[in-house]
Amino acid sequence: MLNDIKKDAQARMGKSIESLRHNLVKVRTGRANTGLVDSIKVNYYGSDMPLSQVASVAVGDARSIIITPWEKQMVGAVEKAILASDLGLTPNTAGTVIRLNIPALTEERRKELTKVVHNEGEDAKVAIRNIRRDANHQVKELLKDKQITEDEATRTEAEIQKITDGAIKDVDDVVKAKETELMAV
Repeated sequence: MLNDIKKDAQARMGKSIESLRHNLVKVRTGRANTGLVDSIKVNYYGSDMPLSQVASVAVGDARSIIITPWEKQMVGAVEKAILASDLGLTPNTAGTVIRLNIPALTEERRKELTKVVHNEGEDAKVAIRNIRRDANHQVKELLKDKQITEDEATRTEAEIQKITDGAIKDVDDVVKAKETELMAV
């Protein structure tokens, strides 16, 4: 039972870290990354489809993303979706190829984005601490129901704390790496 609680907590903390990584991909760093356009939905014959399902997305060079719709008539819909997104990028179209030029970030914008990255990291830490609280609560319930001894409960809570410390260190590492990437010119 106690091992199940620890494994569940560790798995959930791992998912929180993966969620943080996924969220940080969307933060623009001045370098082209296909992850920037992952969240864009395109109106494809009346239904909203992810951009990756209606076009090929590739990195052209360090500062541009090239989008090639699979159907010629989808070029306009893809352009509209990019303009409607919160990326703040203007598509340049040449025939059926759409190019997104990623402008260099100003120092002020880099600092703003660093704050966003820190906030995402704090949210992930809060989620991890909530998972720790839930796991400790389950251990206390087992102790209250006299299914485990106090020594087992204390030992398990200490192990859960070690798992939590490791997860928070991972969050700090992910945030630090993204911050370094942002501040690199």
